[in-house]
Amino acid sequence: MDYQSRYDEWLQKLPEGDPLKAELIAIADDEKDKEERFYQDLSFGTAGLRGKVGAGTNRMNFLTVGKASQGVADYIVSKGQAAMDAGVVIAHDPRHFSREFSELAAGIFAANGIKVYTFPSLRPTPELAFMIRRLHTVSGINITASHNPKDYNGYKAYWDDGCQVSAEVADGMTECINAVDIWTGIKKSDYEEGVKSGKITVLGEEYDREYLDKIESLAIHEGDDLDLSIPLVYTPLNGCGSIPFRQMLTDRGFTNWKIVPEQENPDPDFTTVGYPNPEDPKAFALSEKYGREFGAELLMATDPDSDRFAIEIRDDNGNYIPLNGNQTGYLLVNYVLEGRKTAGTLPPKGAMVKSIVTSTLSTIIAKAYGVEMFETLTGFKNICGKIPYLHENGYQYLFGYEESVGYAVCEDIRDKDGISAGMLVAEAAAYYRKQGKTLWDVLNEIYAKYGAFAEDEPNIVLEGIPGAQRIQRMMKFYRENLPTEVAGAKVEKVIDYINGYEDIPPQNAIRMFLDNGSWFAIRPSGTEPKIKFYFYSNQQSREEALKVNADIKKATLDLINSVE
Repeated sequence: MDYQSRYDEWLQKLPEGDPLKAELIAIADDEKDKEERFYQDLSFGTAGLRGKVGAGTNRMNFLTVGKASQGVADYIVSKGQAAMDAGVVIAHDPRHFSREFSELAAGIFAANGIKVYTFPSLRPTPELAFMIRRLHTVSGINITASHNPKDYNGYKAYWDDGCQVSAEVADGMTECINAVDIWTGIKKSDYEEGVKSGKITVLGEEYDREYLDKIESLAIHEGDDLDLSIPLVYTPLNGCGSIPFRQMLTDRGFTNWKIVPEQENPDPDFTTVGYPNPEDPKAFALSEKYGREFGAELLMATDPDSDRFAIEIRDDNGNYIPLNGNQTGYLLVNYVLEGRKTAGTLPPKGAMVKSIVTSTLSTIIAKAYGVEMFETLTGFKNICGKIPYLHENGYQYLFGYEESVGYAVCEDIRDKDGISAGMLVAEAAAYYRKQGKTLWDVLNEIYAKYGAFAEDEPNIVLEGIPGAQRIQRMMKFYRENLPTEVAGAKVEKVIDYINGYEDIPPQNAIRMFLDNGSWFAIRPSGTEPKIKFYFYSNQQSREEALKVNADIKKATLDLINSVE
């Protein structure tokens, strides 16, 4: 069925007065918009669904969320009564329609005879991941678009291990979803009736306390080891982190912190933020303002569903310096290993996990402590999905992360967690302050000790059908024209993951290693309309590394951008 036929079908079958129908009528003469909305179904994969909110098969709305929920329900039913009785736990973020979509999904699962657990209001993604294992549910759903712009929403699906669904489970769910008739095949029940009847259980505050207790048990240093008067500023970017992050700081005894008031409470329009991604330094604008007034040594931010975490730290001149995800990762890897060694709790077979596009400096740090660093594909379903393998082979999991400001500190929370990462970074800052050092000092000590690295992770955003097609052309062109030299450095090794590599499954990614201590990678994003780049250089000095990295980046982006 072509996009026009799908548009006509929706226009015909949606009832009068439905806002989706009014939206479609309003775009009747806009062929480009109609095609964007209906040229495909919103694809369900290992990241679930993600797209703009609106009418259409390629949009997040009550029909597409309902179809996905029915398909996931059918998949759970196919696993038998035990899976149905184990049930599903559902959470949501503060975005437009997140609560409504979550209640729709809960009603659909309940109507299919599946036990449902929900929260009384918005909760962080990592709390959902924790609760799957805590409640022993077969699955979990979070209605969130993470750090995407305000006009997006999403549907993250998890399985019984507490990780986002594997490719195998996603394929099974997709098959069931595709078999659902969007107009007649969705079983629904009322959310409030489900709560009253006991088919839907709303979790109490004691479960929030269990999540925080688990996080706070990860403390490496406490009490007199810390200067708990360190001035801190935190922003939840109008998302789920506000209450748990504040409670964590209070529980840990921090006495001198401030939350950005304009970004303290939920706001689906992210009015004072714009793009609510803590990776983007612009998200720290208000934090910097309050930080200067408050004299804050550390600025911290979580994204709207609180799984991502980023920081800015003060340099020797008192300026706030945004750290990329790799740099925060260096600080955390170093702090965890240093602290474990000091405390005598560093295991004989310790292991950490990072993605293939994350800096190798952390591997060097881990090796110095006798800890093995494993590599996986991007995404925490892969990073945390490595934990069973580690257990089977006698390793103890210590930490996992990737460059896109995601950190998994606790093996019982098998997803990135901005709350626990924030706790350890604040603790590290307080620990070093007691020693007369700042995080800026420690970062420079790391470079001096382990290697002068530079890191850069730019991306090119290309939205819509033309954008997706251009990204495909870019990757195809690069594979067919692999350079033998980049910015004067010889290419020594190429790894193309398109068909997998060693024990790593296939992914549309290319990694290039040069003879001057540099390497870089290219891959399309799996959840956003962008092609992503990762550049790393190790030279005699940080300044030289930055220059070499910039030259390699320019040469690579010039080549990629030449593809129309």
